[in-house]
Amino acid sequence: MELLLQRIVDGLGSGSIYAALALALVLVFRSTGVVNFAQGEMAMLSTYLIWILTLFGLNIWLALLLSIAVSFFAGALLERGLIRIVPRDDHLVMVLVMIGLYTVLGALALFVFGTEGKPVESLFPSGGLTLGSVVIPFSTLGAMAVLFGASGLLWAVFRFTKTGLSLRAVSLNPESAALAGLPRGRLLAVGWGLAACMGAISGALVISLGLFLEPTMMLPVLVYALSAATLGGFDSPVGAVIAGLALGVVESLAIGYITFIGSELALLVPFLVMVVVMLVKPNGLFGSKKVVRV
Repeated sequence: MELLLQRIVDGLGSGSIYAALALALVLVFRSTGVVNFAQGEMAMLSTYLIWILTLFGLNIWLALLLSIAVSFFAGALLERGLIRIVPRDDHLVMVLVMIGLYTVLGALALFVFGTEGKPVESLFPSGGLTLGSVVIPFSTLGAMAVLFGASGLLWAVFRFTKTGLSLRAVSLNPESAALAGLPRGRLLAVGWGLAACMGAISGALVISLGLFLEPTMMLPVLVYALSAATLGGFDSPVGAVIAGLALGVVESLAIGYITFIGSELALLVPFLVMVVVMLVKPNGLFGSKKVVRV
């Protein structure tokens, strides 16, 4: 029983990372209908910015806040400068653009920073709480606290602010929102900016759980985040958070109890989840059903 509880605790730490990036994917999809395959690479570059700022002596938390601010403007500029000019009626074109952006950002990081992993200070102190034989690391507690804090802040923005309410209106009914005089273009840029902020948080959580900073660090996180968004529903922020945490736990249990999987085949878990969900419930567990008039 103690081993089971320890596996669940460890999975919640990883799941917090997956949930944060899945929430970023959902924010982009809800606002523009685009699956941003480059979200992980954007998060990776934001994490490199954190590393650079710490080299200049900034506190890690201050570096994170500055990286979040820069990420917001970078995400908004990306939507204004690239995404807006891509035709939306051809989904294949948009997919190719997103894959191309993923490739370009990854190649840029390799060119500038190289392949050598770089240690970055964790956001959280070392050690943890001991409950019997179960150890709850401070990094896991901190990751969950950051995830829920950021999610709660986003909920408050979308629930109580004029900009958030306008964003909800644009995502639910773009045509009616435009007729009502809402600045759809600026609002979509804000949506991409908020998604980039969540990506920056996801990257910071990755290095805070003990991994080195390197250009390829977000690839497995992106796979799990895509699976979490699929499982929870691409139009459900709550579903993304719940599914991300659940997938982290499932991954930890699979590695611990299914011996032939191990860490090398751990990516089988999200792929299987995505396939099953798309076959059984394409809208996800929390996604809304679309009604089409015949």
